[in-house]
Amino acid sequence: MKKLIIATLLALTLPFFTVAQTPLRKVENRAFGPSEVLEYRIHYGFIDAGVAKLEVDPVVKTVGGRQCYRVVGTGKSVGAFDWFFKVRDHYESYIDAEAMIPWLFIRRIEEGGYSKKQNVSFNHFKSTATSEKKTISTPGQVQDLISAFYYARTIDLTHAAVGDTFQINCYLDDEVFPMVIKYTGKEKVKTKAGTFNCIVFKPYLLEGRVFKEKEGMTVWVSDDKNRIPVSAKAEILVGSIRMDLTKYSGLSNPVALLGK
Repeated sequence: MKKLIIATLLALTLPFFTVAQTPLRKVENRAFGPSEVLEYRIHYGFIDAGVAKLEVDPVVKTVGGRQCYRVVGTGKSVGAFDWFFKVRDHYESYIDAEAMIPWLFIRRIEEGGYSKKQNVSFNHFKSTATSEKKTISTPGQVQDLISAFYYARTIDLTHAAVGDTFQINCYLDDEVFPMVIKYTGKEKVKTKAGTFNCIVFKPYLLEGRVFKEKEGMTVWVSDDKNRIPVSAKAEILVGSIRMDLTKYSGLSNPVALLGK
């Protein structure tokens, strides 16, 4: 079934490459590559709530003649939390290795009785995204939930100053929303994977629905060429959620690790 889904998405995408097109952008990526694996532990307040993993496939895939990273993101609830709010999430994104944009996005989520299945193909030449329900117009270089994270790791921060913001247009549920991230400084962060030098960001959130305030989330990213998320904390309407790095492998560069 999974192969059939991918084959169908490819069939929708391939026609976009059969005629001459405007060249896509080229993004310098030194942050990640094939075989990278990042593992996290998620806490809801003091409760050990879940685990998550992000994996870049060891083999670079080809989509319509374009070289792509296949990235798989999974998450599941654990322990006592699994008894009353079961989570089983699976995401896949096929990210253009040169342009850092997605061509295919696969989403399978089960969260506390709510489930959703979605397959999306992107046409970056016509600026559209097509799901089972509809085709919508998209801004240039639009990202899905997974590709946005990997593209963000390639942003040049050489001359970034505290207070600077970066905007990434993201697709979700047949809509596009601007994700704005503010750079707020540097800190040291301790996790089970070790203590890291980190860059600190605050994404702007939709307050009032899930989050307490617009800047209710903080993300700590390794202060090195990998730019891996080391920790994240979000204040929500009913408590707080924290995610910490537990394991990593296959990194492209030395990590800003201060000690275990």
